[in-house]
Amino acid sequence: MHDTTSGGLPARSKLVWGALAGAMTVVGALMWSLEGRGLPRTDGLALAKQAGPGVSSIEAIFETRADLDQDRWQAIVIHHSGSSSGTPQSIENQHRANQLAGLGYHFVIGNGRGIGDGEVHAGYRWLDQLPGAHVGGPRGEWYNEHAVGICLVGDGRRGGFTEAQMARLVQVVRALQQELDLPNSQVMLASDLMRVDSPGHQFPEAAFREQLSSGGI
Repeated sequence: MHDTTSGGLPARSKLVWGALAGAMTVVGALMWSLEGRGLPRTDGLALAKQAGPGVSSIEAIFETRADLDQDRWQAIVIHHSGSSSGTPQSIENQHRANQLAGLGYHFVIGNGRGIGDGEVHAGYRWLDQLPGAHVGGPRGEWYNEHAVGICLVGDGRRGGFTEAQMARLVQVVRALQQELDLPNSQVMLASDLMRVDSPGHQFPEAAFREQLSSGGI
């Protein structure tokens, strides 16, 4: 005699149908994700810290999946993560919690606490030449559409950034300036555009701009 439920179906059949329904739910969720509505977007290109003086792999950032859109990019905006440690994934999680589709920055530069000290992560927005999601306020729409967003892992309100990070930041910014024909006046801090202390008052702005002037355009 079969064990039946109160509805008259055998318990074994009930389990089979339940498992099938669960599997269909998982497949449906996967398809929904693959359409781009639920898939976390942290896919990108990682460039390790420079191996030594004169050794650079920075040109690899221009090996984008979509053709480089030189007409789009008209500025560079520098941010910090606001945390002592971080990874593209942890920052992406924060951005998704704020209803963004994925990592809002085009580049993330590590401090050795999460990803390597001086390591560069070129995010999917850069590789696919998509607008960023890193500037708020009345001018946010234009800057998200036309500015490359770079995030330094760290909190410039409470501590400085590493030498490797700053060297890599200068290298990335100079490469972008040269490739996109951007003057130093179009390299900005997030605090220039919004009421935020980012990349923080301990960001060495004077030294950074001096380095850009010595080798920038």
